Amino acid sequence: MTREELRTMAMKEQEQKAAFRCRLLVCYSSPCLSSGAEAVYKALLAAVHERNLDVEVDVTRTGCVGPCSRGPLVTVRRPGCEDVIYQHVTPEFVVRILEAHLVENRPLTENVLPGDVPFFAKQLKVVLANSASIDPESLESYVSMGGFTALSKVLEEMTPEQVVEEIKKSGLRGRGGGGFPTGLKWDLVRKAQGEKKYIVANGDEGDPGAYMDRTTMESDPFLVLEGMAIAAYAVGADQGYFYVRAEYPLAAERLAKAIKKAEKAEILGNRIFGSSFNFRVDIRLGAGAFVCGEETGLLTSIMGRRGQPYPRPPFPANSGLWGSPTLINNVETFGNIAPIINRGGDWYASIGTEKSKGTKIFALAGEISNTGLIEVPMGITLREVVYEIGGGIPGGAGFKAAQTGGPSGGCIPADYLDTPIDYDNLASLGSIMGSGGLVIMNDRSCMVDVARFFMDFCRDESCGKCIPCRVGTSQMLGYLEKICNGSAVMEDLEKLRELAEMVQETSLCGLGFTSPNPTLSTLRYFRAEYEAHIRERRCPVGVCVMSEVPLRELVAELPRRIREGSKA
Repeated sequence: MTREELRTMAMKEQEQKAAFRCRLLVCYSSPCLSSGAEAVYKALLAAVHERNLDVEVDVTRTGCVGPCSRGPLVTVRRPGCEDVIYQHVTPEFVVRILEAHLVENRPLTENVLPGDVPFFAKQLKVVLANSASIDPESLESYVSMGGFTALSKVLEEMTPEQVVEEIKKSGLRGRGGGGFPTGLKWDLVRKAQGEKKYIVANGDEGDPGAYMDRTTMESDPFLVLEGMAIAAYAVGADQGYFYVRAEYPLAAERLAKAIKKAEKAEILGNRIFGSSFNFRVDIRLGAGAFVCGEETGLLTSIMGRRGQPYPRPPFPANSGLWGSPTLINNVETFGNIAPIINRGGDWYASIGTEKSKGTKIFALAGEISNTGLIEVPMGITLREVVYEIGGGIPGGAGFKAAQTGGPSGGCIPADYLDTPIDYDNLASLGSIMGSGGLVIMNDRSCMVDVARFFMDFCRDESCGKCIPCRVGTSQMLGYLEKICNGSAVMEDLEKLRELAEMVQETSLCGLGFTSPNPTLSTLRYFRAEYEAHIRERRCPVGVCVMSEVPLRELVAELPRRIREGSKA
């Protein structure tokens, strides 16, 4: 395909869409599918066909709209009119939608999700810009929204060095958790010596409550593939691997279809856009090990070995897949590349904070009114996310903490609700950005139990290769279980803290040295809850069930209680 053929394809698709009197866009991502979107889609097709409206009404499956708890979602789009989004749509309700908009020429009042509510108004969509508008399985649909113009631009107008400099100028940092400068990583791989170089997209998203990458892969797979191809051109690679969790079957299926269609159109494969640039992408399915989200563990898995991290250096930029220079970026990171090339690094750098540029996708989960997927500018405050976009805490409960960064992140208390969200601020609070999981907890949550939950997860997901992680996470979990069941003594808190810091400093990989974050952050901000479990043998919010306290521990506590009694 040539650049001119790309433009022709885009214009043809745009003309076809403009010819319809009405377009009905059905959210077809996993959250909506789980609530019945497939039945709604089929009911819409049948209703349109029965009324002989096929040439007037277009029914399209799209990616994620955002408010996942309100699905199935159907958007009505008509020329000259504002979009109307219907929530909790049933197959029976679609007939009323058709009659209202095509016969009565007015929207319904029931089940309408207002488009000007803070959930939408506060967002800024870059990676998710197309997800609610295009058919994720249609190459033509993606191209009609400007798809692959960035790739054709770099191949015809830019040198690899210029591409890298544009990414550097943007200030984009890796969205997989570490926040390493993307342009710098690309430059290291570009300058690395090697006959063969590889590109890897990390789609191994395993954080509890997180589904940002899954949704991006399901909603706009061509966008991520375009970002990979641009990266390959910039660093001199000709082979890419897309590593996807096997638990994401829809994402893997749509990626496979996207790769096949792009290859057929000669947008991937050999002599892309008539140039000398070749790039092929293959999919590798992960077996669900959380440790394979760590880049070296992921690489060993791609090579067919057990997914275990290995010491660095050498870093993957110099010696990755089969000893060759390898560029690894997260799915969301690759999703930012085409917009940056199309609109410029300076545009992207104008969004966000001084050291954290652009936008970030978060999966809002937990005790919050509006759960779902959001994309917001870096620097937005936690208060805005929780009380405006998220709609606050349901059931009259109060906000207690937000857990960012998944099991590797920390718990941020209400005192820091007005802190701007960026890499440095979260790190200073004892948490991390992570891949974008954001779990909200209300005042009925026990923070000791929260720490225990995440430590249990990390203990189970440890690959067992290094002793600090393999033994340390198990020992930390043991202390947390003692505290929760009422059999701990005060000395255990200091032992827990020392053990957590040792694991943090000596583990082999990111899973190990970030696994103590939930424990350390809850000890830092919610120490009174820990002490209530130990001193008073009670859970302040009634979550933990206290066991019978062994006599030997009561005896051990007796001197302290006598001392405290005499002081009183």
